[in-house]
Amino acid sequence: MAFTREKAFTVSGVGLHSGANTQVTVLPNHEQRGRYFVRVDLPEKPIIRATVSAVNQTLLSTELIGEGATVRTVEHLLAALTGCGIENACIEIDGPEVPLLDGSAKNWVDALLASGLTPSKMTIGSPIGEPVWVRDGDAFVAAIPAPETRFTYGIDFPYDAIANQWVSWNPQQEPFQEFIAPARTFGFADQIEQLKQAGLIKGGSLDNALVCDHSGWLNPPLRFDNEPVRHKLLDLIGDLSLLGTIPQAHFLAYKASHTLHVQLAKQLYS
Repeated sequence: MAFTREKAFTVSGVGLHSGANTQVTVLPNHEQRGRYFVRVDLPEKPIIRATVSAVNQTLLSTELIGEGATVRTVEHLLAALTGCGIENACIEIDGPEVPLLDGSAKNWVDALLASGLTPSKMTIGSPIGEPVWVRDGDAFVAAIPAPETRFTYGIDFPYDAIANQWVSWNPQQEPFQEFIAPARTFGFADQIEQLKQAGLIKGGSLDNALVCDHSGWLNPPLRFDNEPVRHKLLDLIGDLSLLGTIPQAHFLAYKASHTLHVQLAKQLYS
């Protein structure tokens, strides 16, 4: 989908890990160059392409690198663009991390709609020919040949508030902006201090993430009964968007991570 300059949109907020305030402007891109970031805060305005080959690291979020600059926590914005059928976008950002906003992709979709853009269904590429999978212990993510594209995700955590959850989604039947976009990221109260000591989640709060402990959720209500697993599926879509166009397949994941998502994307790319 091409879109015009007057339909650009700007959003600002705090980065989850850096705690830095940044502003993002998603600009028209008529040149069919895919999705890419521009670090407008740096003198050279380096370009960072949203591609598999640009992945720099995947510790609790996906970080891209290009022309010596990085941009982190790209997955929710990229999922929003991909889920709404936007294949080409120049994303100007004035800092090192995409804002977390409310922890979901909903604010990105809302800004896109407010700009006058009409979302279309996710663009699906050519079908894959053979199964592809990666695993780490009992965690895995796979792409299986299928007559239509479907995403199925399962999680299992030792917290009663989450426990074992599954979700399955067909992008041609259920709108991304309703079924996936509102699902927020989540974390665990007993891990917060350890993550902060590691220099992570400096911008995390009860306003931008669901948090639970062994007695339940600290900040209910949930938007869906299975909101955590829907968010993991959101992350998977954002990471697979680094392929440019997600191929036709049944994507099946269980207890996976950004690292496994990206490893699958790299295998599919190669």
